[in-house]
Amino acid sequence: MINEQIRDKEVRLIGADGAQLGVMPSREAMRLAEEAGLDLVKIAPTAKPPVCKIVDYGKYKYEQVRKEKEARKKQRTIEIKEIRLSPNIDTNDLNTKIAAARKFLSKGDKVKVTLRFRGREIAHMNNSRHILDDFAGNLSDIAVVEKAPKVEGRSMTMFLTEKR
Repeated sequence: MINEQIRDKEVRLIGADGAQLGVMPSREAMRLAEEAGLDLVKIAPTAKPPVCKIVDYGKYKYEQVRKEKEARKKQRTIEIKEIRLSPNIDTNDLNTKIAAARKFLSKGDKVKVTLRFRGREIAHMNNSRHILDDFAGNLSDIAVVEKAPKVEGRSMTMFLTEKR
């Protein structure tokens, strides 16, 4: 809210230089803003009494937008990349999958490693756990196990994240 939109009886006023001017009627605050040739902007509407500041509204709005852009730039969404393995995977194939996981982890993504069982492979599920353990062991220099291997239906899954 700016200028005439402020309907409160009393406001806490902050001057253009950032100095506290105290609690005063909003008409008085409006008069001070007009004398300075600036706008009266409500910056904390939930406070008792509301806090208003004497600023150039266009410049204030520009600064707010710039701060939001800067905050958005520093944000990063973490994606979950999935790597699927089978119980009878060969060493070289496993090394290729490990290299792919290493690349994902270095980019800052989480990795979901899924060991899929088909047909009669499900009978030997407990013998295949070492594949996931080896996978995590080979990546232990850059990754940490976020969720330990867990059986879900016909697959065993584990989550890895980058070490901090």
